[in-house]
Amino acid sequence: MDTLWDTLIVDCRLATLTDNGNAYGAIERAAIGWKDGLITFAGAAHELPGPPESLARDVVSAGNAWITPGLVDCHTHLVFGGDRAEEFEQRLNGVGYEEIARAGGGINSTVTRTRAASAEALYAQSVPRARALVADGVTTIEIKSGYGLDLPNETKMLDVARRIGRDLGITVRTTFLGAHAVPAEFAGRQSAYVDEVCIHMLPAIAHAGLADAVDAFCEKIAFTPSETRRVFETARGLGLPVKLHADQLSDLDGAALAASFGALSADHIEHTTTPGVRAMAQAGTVAVLLPGAFHVLRETKLPPIALLREHRVPIAIATDLNPGTSPLVSMRLTMSLACTLFRLTPEEALRGATVNGARALGLDDRGRLAPGLRADLVVWDIAHPAELCYWLGGTFARSVYAGGEKVAG
Repeated sequence: MDTLWDTLIVDCRLATLTDNGNAYGAIERAAIGWKDGLITFAGAAHELPGPPESLARDVVSAGNAWITPGLVDCHTHLVFGGDRAEEFEQRLNGVGYEEIARAGGGINSTVTRTRAASAEALYAQSVPRARALVADGVTTIEIKSGYGLDLPNETKMLDVARRIGRDLGITVRTTFLGAHAVPAEFAGRQSAYVDEVCIHMLPAIAHAGLADAVDAFCEKIAFTPSETRRVFETARGLGLPVKLHADQLSDLDGAALAASFGALSADHIEHTTTPGVRAMAQAGTVAVLLPGAFHVLRETKLPPIALLREHRVPIAIATDLNPGTSPLVSMRLTMSLACTLFRLTPEEALRGATVNGARALGLDDRGRLAPGLRADLVVWDIAHPAELCYWLGGTFARSVYAGGEKVAG
């Protein structure tokens, strides 16, 4: 039996994000090795059990580069047809997000274009966005449906999302977001559309094994708390975890509703108040902050950062990559925005893009650098981990590994 590790990287510095008493869980003069996709060693080089050449088939010197866990983008709408650049221009000319949505724009305009695209065309439009994220250090991406709004097109979106993961060699977690908007054919019949989601679409998606979780958009312009509750009850009956677009534009107690179902995460939460934060803390629900949408929509109501810290609610961040409100294809820029707009520290932002992002997807096998975890990691050409948030743009990911296999760089 071959006991050699597959790869060992030496002459590096590790931001392990473990609780070792150092900022970033940092280890200077470090080494990291893996075998069969799992980390076998992550620590000080002098603690290696033998000379590097005796331990691994491939020994690589990183030249004192920093290595972090692979980034986790835990909230995206990456698969969609067309774009909504014209709505971006409208908003800059003073037209509000809700006004655009009520006039037939917004989500439903993307639904029209997504339905019109074949699976191949949808893949061709979407995979470059995923490649851009991977090149910037992302090794795990959550991709939601929600631009099909009928069973054939929701299925098409989820199939494309799964294919992207296979083809790029990364982890893609798929989320069914049938309760994203009411499609045109159900105009004026919102309750009937919720019936369609709960009675037909969601069971079919679950039985086909296409969804890892279920999401909904609980908002005045979308679905009511009672309608959301019905979707979540259906998901629970099918054994699927839930997450929620909660309290983005108003406080409908969405975060507390999500927490009452033990949701993996409550996302956006700009308008969430103390009871919602307390409910999230008690349920272990992760707060996913989406600074890209906050920036594009020029919002001013900040998420309750101080409350989240006070109640020790894990904070994750994500791109919210979507055509209407967050055309953002960089987790590093997301981290920077989280610092400048939401006042997260660079370490909080990095943890939000790794440890807590993984937790928001129900994944406990990644997000840190420690033996036994997945060998999802990034070698960065930086002098300090804070640079990942400091620089606006640029290329700093030298090599990106997912499950021990190089996927970029």
